[in-house]
Amino acid sequence: MQKMRTFVGLFVGLFFGLTALEVLAHGDVTPHPVDTSSLPSLGKEWVLPNPYRGNEKAVAVGAIGYLHNCAGCHGLNAESGGVAPDLLLVTKDCLGMASMDQQSSCLKDTDDYYKDIVLHGKKNGEGRFLMPAYESVFTQEAVWAIKAYTDSRAKEDLAKKAK
Repeated sequence: MQKMRTFVGLFVGLFFGLTALEVLAHGDVTPHPVDTSSLPSLGKEWVLPNPYRGNEKAVAVGAIGYLHNCAGCHGLNAESGGVAPDLLLVTKDCLGMASMDQQSSCLKDTDDYYKDIVLHGKKNGEGRFLMPAYESVFTQEAVWAIKAYTDSRAKEDLAKKAK
């Protein structure tokens, strides 16, 4: 009987230990402000499409913001870690469109969708947040800098696959 209790105790301890590691592996999901002081101010009214797309300084700021706020769920270097959606797919779809007008329109639509999800979060059917809301933490500059980073990663990924 003692061996059985020891076995059960070890099994339960191992289970909870592995569960704790899984939670820690998910990363820090506490929203962190993004230092955008080096970027031009965009004002209070939201600008569409993303005015920082292609801006290398914004991409660098966005990379740091992404690392601290998004990588835990969406994967390092914006390469999906499997826990949350791949943020590069939609941009890749837009960039694959035949005409520049189609690409621009698609990117503007995805910018608007991205902004809404980042600011307000995303809930499942039961009302639990799948993604936290960043409206109280992120400025417009932070949202667009991170989007500029993910857009640049999508372009890099497409360029690699084209070779």
